[in-house]
Amino acid sequence: MLTPAFAILKSMPSLYARWMYDWETRLTSVDSNRVIRPLEWGIEWTRDWPCRNGFLPTRTDAECERYLREYNRRAIASSDEFFSYRTPSDFRLENREVQVFSTREAPDPALENKVRGTHAEFLRFTSPVHTPYPENNLANARWFPAKGKSAVVLLPHWNSDALHYNSLARVLNRLGIPVLRLSMPYHDIRRPAEIRRADYAVSANIGRTMDACRQAVLDIRCCLDWLQQQGYERLGTVGTSLGSCYAFLAAAHDSRIQVAAFNHASTYVADVVWHGQSTRHIRQGLEPQMDIDRLRELWKAVSPMSYFKQFARWPRKSLIVYAKYDLTFLPEFSKQVVAEFERYNLEHKVAALPCGHYSMGETPYKYMDGWALASFLGKAFKRLC
Repeated sequence: MLTPAFAILKSMPSLYARWMYDWETRLTSVDSNRVIRPLEWGIEWTRDWPCRNGFLPTRTDAECERYLREYNRRAIASSDEFFSYRTPSDFRLENREVQVFSTREAPDPALENKVRGTHAEFLRFTSPVHTPYPENNLANARWFPAKGKSAVVLLPHWNSDALHYNSLARVLNRLGIPVLRLSMPYHDIRRPAEIRRADYAVSANIGRTMDACRQAVLDIRCCLDWLQQQGYERLGTVGTSLGSCYAFLAAAHDSRIQVAAFNHASTYVADVVWHGQSTRHIRQGLEPQMDIDRLRELWKAVSPMSYFKQFARWPRKSLIVYAKYDLTFLPEFSKQVVAEFERYNLEHKVAALPCGHYSMGETPYKYMDGWALASFLGKAFKRLC
């Protein structure tokens, strides 16, 4: 099945663009263990959400869809309640052996050997969101301490292993910025044994995808609580891809986030899933019963585009990084995000890199991206002093 992203290939005469799209396609084809799952409404996941007006048992498809559409409207209208939580009472630092938690069909033995026997500190606490999976209910964030009064919560990309962005965290440490690298719901140590990839974070299950997003936002806010308890005065977030979505939603509902870097940015979760190259297997599961307009309404309450008014409530410094040849977060969507920042007259900077979504993690583009993120964060926090 060809998605609109592939149509770009035919419309771009540039040799560089063709080379980049070909490379990006090969990078997204490395993972051979993507699973196509059919549409599930996931009504049961809404049982403990706030802003709920009664619980609808699973009935007809039409009733389930109507219930979820109405719930999205209520959640957006009362989003501070939807993203509300209680601060955990069991924060603790644990010294544990570092593991990779690869999502590949065949893990890289060299990478596994590289970290074997090494240890690090991890912040653990009970997530405010309870799920049927005990592994996922225990939040996990690797702690990269440094001297200074500014600190960030770092959110990786979808299906990242436990080592991604550790290098960025160490770079920020050199700038005097401590980092909590949060394991997102259903990722690395939080991944249930029944799945190999972080499929439950974003999938054809409508309710579970929303629940995972809400859980990620609340876990971010819990990390901010812990950082405040440790005496950090200036707080920020750095999110990549799916982590960028989570970071935006957290910033829109937490005034403590004074600096925010969005590494890849998009408008609606549904648009990314429907048009993105790396989520084509989810679209395949949805498409027999779903279209993009309906899906956008069903995931509207967990989409950044719904919350610019809330985001604009507090002054903060923001960076938006996007890739000109992105086949996952299409550039047209990132440009719409930039337009919203401009429309709301929000303080922000933009960096457009000459690469794609996956190739941003490859040489030389990962160094360009790292420089954009680190230089922005270092300068932004200094300006707050």
